[in-house]
Amino acid sequence: MALQRMDNVGIVVEDLDAAVAFFTELGLETEGTAQIEGLFADQAVGLDGVRSDIAMMRTPDGHGRLELAQYHHPAAIGGGSQNTPPNTLGLHRVMFAVDDIDDTIARLRLHGAELIGEVARYKDIYRLCYLRGPSGIILALAERTG
Repeated sequence: MALQRMDNVGIVVEDLDAAVAFFTELGLETEGTAQIEGLFADQAVGLDGVRSDIAMMRTPDGHGRLELAQYHHPAAIGGGSQNTPPNTLGLHRVMFAVDDIDDTIARLRLHGAELIGEVARYKDIYRLCYLRGPSGIILALAERTG
């Protein structure tokens, strides 16, 4: 048997509507939404009484997807501070290629995004930055310049 593909990356958020608005502004499209509960959910994630809402977001090219989930029961558990540094163990960040990094930062700031460092240049190839988005999610942006 062979691996077929990476299907999606799941991110638990505090406010699903805010997270959907943030990633929609970035350029992702809502593929679908659902309420998740029942025995299959309990069995799949190993929790009892799961009740959550999810939104599946896809990149414009159709190859990448994020599953955003807001847990109603059991309540989401904080992984520590929402201001954890980028070198914290665990899921590091999600990176997106963009056409115009400055415009993207400006649009995402309207949805609460904060630049973690500054926009940096890697040789004459990329402009890169890290942003903190909803629920403390770290997002990386890359604009190809050369």
